[in-house]
Amino acid sequence: MLEAIAVAWLLLFFGDFLSTFVYHVPEHVFGSLHLKTHHSWKKDFRHYAILTFNAQVLLDGILGALPYVLMGVVLWPFSPIGVSVGLLLGQFHVWWRHVSVLDWQTPKAVNFLCQILFITTPERHWLHHQKTNQGFGDIFTFFEQPSLVWMRWLRLIRLHLRYSRVTN
Repeated sequence: MLEAIAVAWLLLFFGDFLSTFVYHVPEHVFGSLHLKTHHSWKKDFRHYAILTFNAQVLLDGILGALPYVLMGVVLWPFSPIGVSVGLLLGQFHVWWRHVSVLDWQTPKAVNFLCQILFITTPERHWLHHQKTNQGFGDIFTFFEQPSLVWMRWLRLIRLHLRYSRVTN
């Protein structure tokens, strides 16, 4: 039982870490797929995530979920039940953090618990939809500050790459 809990937590922690630092933040700096499909002012969650079969939307979702699946493959030998529970909890959290468009208000007790456990609430994730340079970390809020530092570094790299192309 404890092994399954540990594996589920490891999957969520490392999946969120990899998704944030390898896909999500770099996509905000270098790409446009995630910004077009996830942050467009023309759409809400129900439209782009549930009612559409747009290939770009599906690709963005797959790329965001890939780190969790890869962690599931790595952790499967330790606890298939833990991996299954971790993936289910991760998917549940994806749905839950997007309920703000339905005028959801997280109950105070749940909000307090999420703050203690550093879990992203729908309200915190909605901040990311409104201000795309804030509220990083799919599941855990403690990736917020390191992701902002990473974003600054990536922006400097992008500027350096542009400058080096212009001068060559």
